[in-house]
Amino acid sequence: MSSLWVELEQFLNEIEKPARYIGGEDGMICPEHSPEKASWLLIYPDTYEIGLPNQGLQILYEILNERDDSVAERSYAPWVDMSREMRKRNIPLFSVDTHRPAEDFDILAFNLSAELVYTNLLECLDLSNVPLYSKDRNEGHPIVIAGGHCTYNPEPFADFIDLAVLGDGEEVVGEISEIFSQWKSEPQAEMNRKELLQKFAELPGVYVPSLYEATFSNGRLVSISPKAEKNIPNIVEKRTISDLGAWPYPKNQLVPLTEVVHDRLNVEIFRGCTRGCRFCQAGMITRPVRERPQEQVVSMVKKGLERTGYDEVSLTSLSSADFSGIENVVSEVMTQDGCSPVSLSLPSLRVDAFTVGTASQMQQARRTGLTFAPEAGTWRLRQVINKLISDDDLFGAVESAYSQGWRRVKLYFLIGLPTETDDDTLGIVRLAEKTLEIGRKYHKNPSVTVSVGGFVPKPDTPFQWFGQNTEEELLRKIYLLRDAAKKVKGLKLKWHDSRATVVEGILSRGDRRLAPVLEKVWKMGGVFQEWSEHFNVDLWKTSMDEEGLLIEDFSYRHRELDEVLPWDHLSAGLHKDFLWQDWRDALDNLGLEDCRWTPCYDCGACTGYGIEHVVASAVPPAGGSQGTGVSLIQENEIKVAISQPEKVNGLQVSGVNE
Repeated sequence: MSSLWVELEQFLNEIEKPARYIGGEDGMICPEHSPEKASWLLIYPDTYEIGLPNQGLQILYEILNERDDSVAERSYAPWVDMSREMRKRNIPLFSVDTHRPAEDFDILAFNLSAELVYTNLLECLDLSNVPLYSKDRNEGHPIVIAGGHCTYNPEPFADFIDLAVLGDGEEVVGEISEIFSQWKSEPQAEMNRKELLQKFAELPGVYVPSLYEATFSNGRLVSISPKAEKNIPNIVEKRTISDLGAWPYPKNQLVPLTEVVHDRLNVEIFRGCTRGCRFCQAGMITRPVRERPQEQVVSMVKKGLERTGYDEVSLTSLSSADFSGIENVVSEVMTQDGCSPVSLSLPSLRVDAFTVGTASQMQQARRTGLTFAPEAGTWRLRQVINKLISDDDLFGAVESAYSQGWRRVKLYFLIGLPTETDDDTLGIVRLAEKTLEIGRKYHKNPSVTVSVGGFVPKPDTPFQWFGQNTEEELLRKIYLLRDAAKKVKGLKLKWHDSRATVVEGILSRGDRRLAPVLEKVWKMGGVFQEWSEHFNVDLWKTSMDEEGLLIEDFSYRHRELDEVLPWDHLSAGLHKDFLWQDWRDALDNLGLEDCRWTPCYDCGACTGYGIEHVVASAVPPAGGSQGTGVSLIQENEIKVAISQPEKVNGLQVSGVNE
């Protein structure tokens, strides 16, 4: 028992949800630390119940602990009551596995998947007794690493990290461990911290911000380029593992002792997406598509259910029905003795590729709600965003759902999309009203909930040049929807806070000038900004004003092709001219079918990965090409303060018409 744990026991019963901090989950690892091993603390900068299910963290946790040259433990951002007590009692951030202080680890590795957690990164560093700025750290401080989707533009937090990893982490964490463990075994006088960072920068997919210089002129970024050091690439290319089957992780998924989001067995069936939705950063940056072998999926499900005791499994990906053997996998999972009875969910299922009738068979153990994601209210706007589904596709899908026993349907939309008109916005209510009419054919009181999020332009997407809607414009559209929804009996409307959407936009496409803004917001108490009860837009506006920065310049302004973007020195594998042409096609209302089943559009993502074989051997989904169908998410019924963090980050208000 660690001495720190003895201190924690004295007050844990006085704070909210002490189970967040005790560890002890089924699948937890208590590694043996030794001087020659690189010790990692994998930190998810949000609460335990949000971070525990994260597959990326769990995968790296297992891989690092299987290696001879590394050990890994986990930590999560302590809630405000806990951090208050920790500071009062001089208790540092610690791992939940062995309650080892964060400052005793060699590497602090953060998973950054949403912009509003950036101030939590600073909170965790401060609680770890690690200087906030990379330039203030010495050989005695841990190396601070960031990974996750936000590292495709790490510039807003670049001054706080030592390095960022772009893309898949399975291979590169081992390479980092090898370099660090060698450094630990040698006299450190032979290689100082700066030289160590330069060694890391030579690894493919690793970006060391301190080795690059950002130059500004007249309030505009004009370049980000390497300094004088040798062997530093002008452009850092992302890491991509070509064979997902070679990495069957997690093998021992953690089973929490308390309620968490997505509390079920999760098995990743493939990575990447070629649907080409122009608003979707995840679909762009994770290309090319790489499938896990069907037999491996079935084996991972069977073994996982037997080990964990879960009765629900989710086959995860960005578009699960695009898995070429999805029907065979579902059939095998549902008929195996070791996997039945079980509730099987397919996030982002497309109805054209997998019928709701089959989904009904999957839900014999427990029937959950269904969420369809048309994203836009009219066919015209869906062509703009390349979500090529018609109204009839949606209505056919919801009719199948209602007719087979579902009573609750949710629809998810974005507002503030490029070229959106008021008619497009009001089309959301029209679709919802028609959905209710269909539901009443089968049920007395069907339920329809519409969730609306504000669109945030993201790096490495065709919409990265688009000037985001203003806070006032987004709010006007929300009121337009609210007034129209009042006339539809039984329709429940939820919406994302437009102020938070604007802040996300600032951070999404921001540059290094935002570092002091983040520091100021954090110092004024701006942590857990992704939670509605803690979000405070005034902190951001005040900090921007004090730094002489304009929200309009970061969020609302359109970019031009010749403008230097803060992430131009980082590559997601996509050609910039491809993204620009796709942006021009969007403005022409031109949709493009899925390139997985059609001729290549030369986006650049497949180069060097032998993806031609994958395309040639794959079978298109039942029902044809991408031109029809509706995204379908089978919902987890867990009741938590935050709903679908990847969509709305918990910042919602709502109204209902009875």
